[in-house]
Amino acid sequence: MDIGTVTGPAEQTPRTPLAPGAGIKEPEAGVGGRNAPPIGGTTGSAAYGLEDGAEALVRFLAGRRSAVVLSGAGLSTESGIPDYRGVTGRLRPSVPMTFQDFTADEANRRRYWARSHLGWRAITQARPNTGHLAVTRLMRSGLVSGVITQNVDGLHSAAGAPETIDLHGRLDRVVCLDCGDRSARARLDERLAHANPGFRDITAATNADGDAELPAARTADFRIVACEACRVGTLKPDVVFFGENVPAERVQRCYDLVDPSFALLVLGSSLTVMSGLRFARRAARQGTPVAIVNQGPTRGDALAALRLDLPLGQTLTALADRFGA
Repeated sequence: MDIGTVTGPAEQTPRTPLAPGAGIKEPEAGVGGRNAPPIGGTTGSAAYGLEDGAEALVRFLAGRRSAVVLSGAGLSTESGIPDYRGVTGRLRPSVPMTFQDFTADEANRRRYWARSHLGWRAITQARPNTGHLAVTRLMRSGLVSGVITQNVDGLHSAAGAPETIDLHGRLDRVVCLDCGDRSARARLDERLAHANPGFRDITAATNADGDAELPAARTADFRIVACEACRVGTLKPDVVFFGENVPAERVQRCYDLVDPSFALLVLGSSLTVMSGLRFARRAARQGTPVAIVNQGPTRGDALAALRLDLPLGQTLTALADRFGA
């Protein structure tokens, strides 16, 4: 769940090639290792109920030592934050602003910050749901070695997940595009409220990217503020917008997490954008089993050894319970 902001469709970030056999562990004899055959799933959306789905996940993870989680917007919907596509897999009508639009025109930045200023309330009020908490339980038990999240809401960290890579950044931070200073979003929220008295009283629906739905007429007079550090710089949320690349160092950290893992567990992501899909493709290419739990079709379904179309909170809680995590 990204804020007006997920990376564009092309995999543009350079990466270090995976050497043959690099970081790949051989499966133990008689144990479901990396290259074990698929368990209980198909490349399509299997018709599992909740109990059977949880059991299928238990069988998928059993004996595989540890898995890496790749999470998306669907994991945060139970916290009250909408996703981008819903169960149909089709993009919702609201289209996030691109990096190019944001940097090209001050009117676009006013529109962005006006809508984001209102939507910020929904983000700050969101709390980790049972799905986030179950992932943390699985991490503490050793079944999950790390989390790569495409979401920018910080809910994995709020749930206590110790190893989380925020692939697309975090909404609770702000960066200056001129001097590079990073600061807390809460401070910017105070400054925008002071510059626009009464604006936060407007009631509006919030989108998946943290923006409120507002007509252009309501944003035209919104006053934006400059960076406090350099006094003149343009402020942007510290997230990756559409049309912007994920930093290469961050992508490499994700590869370093995925490459030695024994399984990849995709939770609540349609894998529509390449920034997330590349990790599922990388895992499948090197023989690491992929399981996908998502309500609605995904772009990675053909890569999955196990595919479940089930609610995440209940399914992950049942999984953690079965492992005694």
